[in-house]
Amino acid sequence: MIVLKNKGDFSKTTNFLKRITKLDYKSILSKYGKMGVDALAKATPIDTGLTASSWSYEIVEDDGGATIYWKNSNVVKGVSIAVILQYGHGTGTGGYVEGIDYINPALRSIFEGIADDAWKEVTGS
Repeated sequence: MIVLKNKGDFSKTTNFLKRITKLDYKSILSKYGKMGVDALAKATPIDTGLTASSWSYEIVEDDGGATIYWKNSNVVKGVSIAVILQYGHGTGTGGYVEGIDYINPALRSIFEGIADDAWKEVTGS
């Protein structure tokens, strides 16, 4: 004779799954999208100020989740000025202007904040 006994239930797991399906990720991402725009504007090297004031963000949702895209609309002759400031560029006279890594440091604390807030939301702490 084989006897199987079960003690307990899946209520904690069920409650956890219900809680995470009701989370409003978009409001969290929107908060950090705005913070990222501010951080990027402050960190962008300033000549005229146009690139620094041209940051925006977009949240794109799909079946796999949601993504924040930070964008810069200062484009001259098809070239993103934010990108050439970051990575460098050649000059018209054969020289080269070295890039300045300003985007990654500006967004590092934003990424950490997103991770911390998402974890708190998921765990309920």
